[in-house]
Amino acid sequence: MTPRSGSNPVSPLMVGIAGGTCAGKTTLAGNLGALLPEYALAAIQFDAYYLPLDHLDLHQRARINFDRLESLDRALFAEHLGLLRAGLPAPVPVYDFSAHLRLPRVEMLHPGDVVIVEGILLLAAPELVEQLDLKVFVDVEPDVRLGRRVLRDMAERGRSAESVIAQYLESVRPMHELLVEPSRRSADLVVREGGLNPEAVAAVAGAIRNELSRRRKKR
Repeated sequence: MTPRSGSNPVSPLMVGIAGGTCAGKTTLAGNLGALLPEYALAAIQFDAYYLPLDHLDLHQRARINFDRLESLDRALFAEHLGLLRAGLPAPVPVYDFSAHLRLPRVEMLHPGDVVIVEGILLLAAPELVEQLDLKVFVDVEPDVRLGRRVLRDMAERGRSAESVIAQYLESVRPMHELLVEPSRRSADLVVREGGLNPEAVAAVAGAIRNELSRRRKKR
């Protein structure tokens, strides 16, 4: 999602969307624009900030536990959120999930009226939570999320079903139980099924509109 044309506020509304793997966070973020046509929206994903692993071969990279906070460049992500919050563009990394590598280029992201910040572990990192104005957690049953992940990773990331399930059992599920599920306590709003649920999209869009309206009244 890229910002639409229009005025850019000094301090955009920072909206965090967290939840388990394949809960529908990206779809939810993508569907918000249709319900908020009067605002310019931009989106940034925590997943783009995995630490560089160029020093490892592909087999070694594939064995990394990517569901730990330590696998992510939290300092750089927090810095870029700070830029966006100040109304400034951020040089967002480009990540290749099939090779588990950060590519040697960036994409400049310009903040809009609203910045959608998405990530599985987003609400598990206090230094990131404090930069968010509205925090959303997407709740979906584990077996549904696993099925979606198998289909996605086979179609988009060149993985086998066996490798996806093995990774899920070894790291994804344990880290979800340890970090992701408890992080819902930091959410202002919990919705079901993410972007596949029109009621969830409408609820988040309504919360965003209410917060922006509240800001205007305070000016």
